[in-house]
Amino acid sequence: MEEQRTPAAPTWGGPSRWRQGPPGWDRWNEQGHGARWPWRSTLLLTVFVFVGSGFAAHAQHGDRLALDPFSRALLLVGSGLLLWRQRHPVFVVFGTAAVALTYVAAGYPYGPVFLPVAVACFSAVLAGHRRAAWTAVGLLWAGHLLVAHWLYRRLPPAGDHPTSWTQEIAIATWVVAVVALSELVRVRREQWSRERAERAQAARRRADEERLRIARELHDVLAHSISVINVQAGVGLALLDSDPEQARTALTTIKAASKEALGEVRQVLDTLRAPGEAPRAPAPGLDRLPELVEQAASAGLTVEIEGEAPPSAPGTDLAAFRIVQEALTNVVRHSGSRRARVRFAYEHGVLWLRIDDDGPATGAEAGGSGNGLAGMRERAAALGGTIEAGPRDDGGFRVLAVLPWKAKEDNR
Repeated sequence: MEEQRTPAAPTWGGPSRWRQGPPGWDRWNEQGHGARWPWRSTLLLTVFVFVGSGFAAHAQHGDRLALDPFSRALLLVGSGLLLWRQRHPVFVVFGTAAVALTYVAAGYPYGPVFLPVAVACFSAVLAGHRRAAWTAVGLLWAGHLLVAHWLYRRLPPAGDHPTSWTQEIAIATWVVAVVALSELVRVRREQWSRERAERAQAARRRADEERLRIARELHDVLAHSISVINVQAGVGLALLDSDPEQARTALTTIKAASKEALGEVRQVLDTLRAPGEAPRAPAPGLDRLPELVEQAASAGLTVEIEGEAPPSAPGTDLAAFRIVQEALTNVVRHSGSRRARVRFAYEHGVLWLRIDDDGPATGAEAGGSGNGLAGMRERAAALGGTIEAGPRDDGGFRVLAVLPWKAKEDNR
């Protein structure tokens, strides 16, 4: 069967939305496409700015100008610009900075007028316009320095005095804090995105490996069984008229082989229908080697077994069984020899598994997929072992597998 990696990945209920970032986090994107209008947050912030500015005007009465229609218009424009912060973050961050600087230069009281600038800066940084955000906030601070220390004599209110440097340091600290918080959230957001991509990639990789394993299992099961069926069908057709009893025996072998293949295919497919559940039947291992020898004999191949492998973990035992199965299948398909030798040697935690036939190669089209040797190498590599396969000098063919093999009694 053709071994193809499929990139789909069933997961346990899908990744949690909270693990991808806070709810609504996907609305933040560089261009703001598809972003909703942030009506509620903008309205709440506008109310807060108006109420806070009212308290600030009361507290700074006599030092700064009282609020008038123009000041309220500036507050409304500065807060209202935030409606476009997700769609046009650069325009909004410069616009709110200009409005705040105009408000302060006009002599109105200090207060939450700078809050829209902080929100706009935050949005611009998250949208990827970091330099624009830094520039806008830096120009606002520089403009405030110019107004508070050089232009205050020409600007309202009358009799104003320069701002203390302690207040300037506080404003500079506020600017740095806003930018630092924006950068911190941006970095954290990028980490969330990177982690989400890594989780998705890991899920795809696990799905690829699982489907490759299933494809390998199906190939090994079907290739062996169909080879036996193919040989016996040829025998039955040849003897149908001259030796009906032998033809009946061939058909009986075909029935048994197809039944066993269907059972193993059903076992493999059950893992797809009910992922995570234990298999209903144990995976085959070297304890079923006599059955494999009997099936090979029904296909006209005599198999000699030398040595014995100690018991091992199910996954390792299955790999060894499938390697022997595929090697014998290839002998049936491609070799003119009707005799094969399987030799086991275990030493220092390593199993040496060798399958030989005396050839010669038939050169006939056997109808296989050409993935048998690749599947054996993948099974060995998954365990940290190796596979060598190729013709011998005397015309035969050899498959040599070297597998790490830790016996069960050593795992206690």
